[in-house]
Parts: sequence; structure tokens; C-alpha cells
Amino acid sequence: MKAGLSNAFQQSYFVTDYDPTIEDSYTKQCVIDERAARLDILDTAGQEEFGAMREQYMRTGEGFLLVFSVTDRGSFEEIYKFQRQILRVKDRDEFPMILVGNKADLDHQRQVTQEEGQQLARQLKVTYMEASAKIRLNVDQAFHELVRVIRKFQEQECPPSPEPARKEKDKKGCHCVIF
Repeated sequence: MKAGLSNAFQQSYFVTDYDPTIEDSYTKQCVIDERAARLDILDTAGQEEFGAMREQYMRTGEGFLLVFSVTDRGSFEEIYKFQRQILRVKDRDEFPMILVGNKADLDHQRQVTQEEGQQLARQLKVTYMEASAKIRLNVDQAFHELVRVIRKFQEQECPPSPEPARKEKDKKGCHCVIF
């Protein structure tokens, strides 16, 4: 589910046979809003037995894609727990996150409505979008929107510095985590 989204973003195509690992990480360079960005992306394992590693991912992440499958109510119901855990680890009331309902192309198998996704996003105070790794619907947009949210959050935390320093910060990249 999450791996399909991150693979589609990284490789620009859909992988039908994917062997889930504990985690998968990669870096992708792109231009977002006419500014260079380097995304350091960590796709976490969904398996509960690797839950102990989750807090380490949460400590280092600068932004989070909270991904659930619209065809799996259980994955949707886990989102609130992940969001609360991120905020607890970060010791914050809010932090850069985007809620993504994946597998939007499988409307006939849908267990979570678009309205339910929007309602949860309002409750969590985050942006919601639906995506499909298979047909590349909103794949790039989800990652780009997360970078925008991270940038806005960082600028509120620390006002922008002169242009040369900003370019150095963009080279450093955004550490994005997918749950």
C-alpha cells in the first residue's frame, strides 16, 4: 500500500510485485515551487512487529505522509494512533503531515469514503488527498504538498534567512517519513 506510493514517486512507475522489508529509504531530487528540493524518504514497515523502530523514525522525520488504503478500513483506523504518537514523540501540538488515501482507483472495493477521509483530516488538522500509485493519481502531488507543509512549518519556526543560506538548507533536504 505505502510501498506502491513511494515506489511510484521514486521510480515513476507502479510495481505490482513488491516484497515488503523492514524499511526502504531513498533520496529524490526535484523542483517544487521553483525551488530545488532533496527528499530523503523513509518508507516504514507496516508490520506491527517492527513497531519499536517507529519512534526512531518519528524523532528524525521532518514531515510525515500518513497513508492508508481506501480498501482497508483497518489501515484507516490506525492513522489516528500514528498521528498521536508522532505528536507525542515530537512533543508538539502540530507537525507537518499529510493524510493520503491510497488505492483510489479501486472504487468498487472502497471501504473508506472520501468524506470519511476529509473528516479525519479536519479532526487531525492536516491536508487530505486521495492517490493511486497504480494510475499515478496524486503521487507526486502528495510528496510535493508535504514538502510545502514542511517548508511553511520551518519558516514559522525559524524565519527565512538570506538567499545563500536558504539554498544551503534546500541542499540539505527534507526528511520525509511514510506511515
